[in-house]
Amino acid sequence: MRKGSLKEVLAKIKHDPREDERDYYIVIEHRGAYGNEKKIPVEMIELGHGYFFIGETQIPYHRIIRVVKGNGKVVWEKRRRKQ
Repeated sequence: MRKGSLKEVLAKIKHDPREDERDYYIVIEHRGAYGNEKKIPVEMIELGHGYFFIGETQIPYHRIIRVVKGNGKVVWEKRRRKQ
């Protein structure tokens, strides 16, 4: 499931001609949303160094919980802290 860093996974989805970014979405931590999570299609984001952008809004990468393919397959997921 977790192959490579988050930035590597997103860069591959965005730039590899074998991938179609329209087939993927990210799930971010979004306080106030249902379940405190929000889905965002990968095609809507632009990659930056410490942040990704949706239009003028910048969101830090650490808010991404998982990257999911349209068929429901999780291709990257944030590691959970041990309690």
